[in-house]
Amino acid sequence: MGMMVRSVTNWGRSGLSDWLVQRMSAVVLAAYTLFMASIFVQNPDLTFSEWQAFFDVTWVKLFTLLTVLSVVGHAWVGLWTVATDYIKPAIIRFFFLIVVGVTLFVYLVTTATALWG
Repeated sequence: MGMMVRSVTNWGRSGLSDWLVQRMSAVVLAAYTLFMASIFVQNPDLTFSEWQAFFDVTWVKLFTLLTVLSVVGHAWVGLWTVATDYIKPAIIRFFFLIVVGVTLFVYLVTTATALWG
């Protein structure tokens, strides 16, 4: 009979789900980076009004929001892993992860507000 392994530190997430979040978010981040680099190469003299018009397009807003969601997911998984590996006192790790979570939430809300505010 096999032994059941339970993790008490990750609130039910599996290593596979963390791995998938990291890999899928990295693909989105790479795609957005290439997309934005191509915009800058093709339009080296963008004015503010052209830049604003570019970000008024719905699919650009959605791609940007997806990218920021990817940053949030990627950062959360990465920093959670670092915290659980290297911050041994539970109370310090807890407060560190609270600060990380609040910061990432603020980034997400700020981006959504900038895109659709």
